[in-house]
Amino acid sequence: MSMTDEAPRLIERPLAAGGASPEQETPAPATERDVVFESRDVNVYYGIFRAVRDVTFTVPKNEIMALIGPSGCGKSTVLRCYNRMNDLIKDARVTGSITYRGTDLYDERVDPVEVRRRIGMVFQKPNPFPKSIYDNVSYGPRVAGQKKGLDDIVERSLRKAALWDEVSDRLKDSALSLSGGQQQRLCIARAIAVDPDVLLMDEPCSALDPIATARIEDLMQEIKQDYTIMIVTHNMQQAARVSDTTAFLTADIHSENDTRTGILVEVDTTQKMFSNPSDERTENYVTGRFG
Repeated sequence: MSMTDEAPRLIERPLAAGGASPEQETPAPATERDVVFESRDVNVYYGIFRAVRDVTFTVPKNEIMALIGPSGCGKSTVLRCYNRMNDLIKDARVTGSITYRGTDLYDERVDPVEVRRRIGMVFQKPNPFPKSIYDNVSYGPRVAGQKKGLDDIVERSLRKAALWDEVSDRLKDSALSLSGGQQQRLCIARAIAVDPDVLLMDEPCSALDPIATARIEDLMQEIKQDYTIMIVTHNMQQAARVSDTTAFLTADIHSENDTRTGILVEVDTTQKMFSNPSDERTENYVTGRFG
């Protein structure tokens, strides 16, 4: 069902200063206001197989959290929990608790489609629609029923994605005519256009050259003042450069059937994780001794 006033207040974004309704005039406590996600003992199953085990951490507001770890440790699986993309996978189920701004993300009254609007996702490979640049960015607002102000939304979103100056004179051109790095920034603009609160990025630079990668990294630093960002990356230097907090996951390999279950090793500030981690496994990974 769609969110209503009687449903959890998951989808109610904080109002801008001066626009609070009477029942919202009292500010939330700092601990609630500053934490976007809180995860407790999260497990992800595909059928009877447990792919991720007992993940617990919090994600602060307006910060970048990097999820790092070797292939097969469940980084992308964990990331998809935060906008309920795993709901779209047959036999996938999530246990434990994930709250978004204090409300259970998996409450049965929460509309997962609305969740994915509030919590946008940028994928590993740029995936622009086979439409014009303008139609790509305006697609989400149009689907949501917005008819007025689309020009402003398109321009604002492209500016935030640091793409406006490059495409402002060819908005009617096909998005597929853009370079790989431009396409990825277009996908970020498309996600921004529906006014999300959080951006999830699943290896957004893995298919890009170093110059395009640097543009995306700079962009993440610029927009984190407006969004909370979670990024999956295999690039240790990238995680060290862009993130405020880092979570390291590894894989517990089952000897009987050679399957892997992702486990969370530790979470800390990125500076500490890369200079003085608490767990030897983290140190071995970030220094390149395994992984």
